[in-house]
Amino acid sequence: MKTRVVSAPEGVVEAVKLLAAGELVALPTETVYGLAAAALNSLACAKIFEAKERPLNDPLIVHFTDIEWLTRLARPGKLAVRLAREFWPGPLTMVLPRTDLVPDLVTSGQDTVALRMSAHPVFRQIAEMYARPIAAPSANRFGRISPTTAGHVMAELGGRIPLIVDGGACAHGLESTIVRVGEEGLEILRHGPILEERLSEFGRIEPPNCRIRVPGSTESHYAPRTPLIIIQALGSPGLKRSDWPSKTGLLLWSGSAEGFEASERLSPTRDFREAAANLYGAMRRLDEVGLDLIVAEAVPETGLGVAIMERLRKAAARG
Repeated sequence: MKTRVVSAPEGVVEAVKLLAAGELVALPTETVYGLAAAALNSLACAKIFEAKERPLNDPLIVHFTDIEWLTRLARPGKLAVRLAREFWPGPLTMVLPRTDLVPDLVTSGQDTVALRMSAHPVFRQIAEMYARPIAAPSANRFGRISPTTAGHVMAELGGRIPLIVDGGACAHGLESTIVRVGEEGLEILRHGPILEERLSEFGRIEPPNCRIRVPGSTESHYAPRTPLIIIQALGSPGLKRSDWPSKTGLLLWSGSAEGFEASERLSPTRDFREAAANLYGAMRRLDEVGLDLIVAEAVPETGLGVAIMERLRKAAARG
């Protein structure tokens, strides 16, 4: 299969036609690029699992633009409706009790469905023209680094899908925050751009229910092919350059890259938003230069740093 990359807005109409025909299209969102298919078409969604080499027990997130789909796909309580009004469109995914309209394949057989409304203008335009729900996990092979540019998608899925709509680099660079919403409280199942401090204004934050499967919940995920380890900081007691192979690269937060084969700095000003937007691209560049090891400096676990460290720990669990 030949994969075409078409810039927006030229690719919008073609993307809608492909979705209606049950085909796959890679689309930009404000978080990462998504691999889109018709969410209510089980055969189309099966192509997502095939192209990504994704296990069938890893559910998909369903996107839409018309809020009426919320009650057609799920049974939201008052808190879920409040969160939708406050954060949609935006990088928040809510896990809610599903209706029978949602195919079992999309939910991996669970009685819940993950729902989101993207804020990216290209994604929204395509979703509005298609006018039906769209399933769209990240547009990469399963467990690998999520794509934040059209070029990243081509590197991951070129030859596996017919079209990539190029909408530029993603703004956030980290996947959406995922919450399971109850009547009065919520559980954060994946940290992301919508922070816990903000969510706590709407309800009690409860311990996460580990029995619920959500995208990105496997122990190893977002991982480069090159082994990755996390250290607290360069220069920490007991850490010596000689402890690592000669072809070691650094993913830096605050230290110096002197004496290392390659390096990427998440943010020169130590800005969490900039670091989040740069994370996957930086890991991907280090992964492509033939290193034996990537050493990542830990990021302070405050604010968006919690989500960044969540991704780094999953990347480090590859081995």
